[in-house]
Amino acid sequence: MRSGPKLKLLDRVRHLIRARHYSRRTEEAYVHWIRRYIVFHKKRHPSTMGAADISAFLTWLAVERHVSASTQNQALAGLLFLYRDVLSIEIGSVPPVVRAR
Repeated sequence: MRSGPKLKLLDRVRHLIRARHYSRRTEEAYVHWIRRYIVFHKKRHPSTMGAADISAFLTWLAVERHVSASTQNQALAGLLFLYRDVLSIEIGSVPPVVRAR
């Protein structure tokens, strides 16, 4: 990381994804789902949320947005990356989610 002003959250996500040599498409997808998650929860910072909030978001995607199961899985992967790798927060197990069909 660079010194100086603290990087914004999504910039930290991008920086870490690039440092790990993930594909650009993965970067775009993860940033997209993290942004949607934050907006869904009325722009609360993810560090103030946890497993129940992830569950609520994923359920909303399936029930209200009618996303496919693979899309729901991609959103979960992006959020797990955010918590584990970017924020270094262990969120534990995510409560049951309504699964997309």
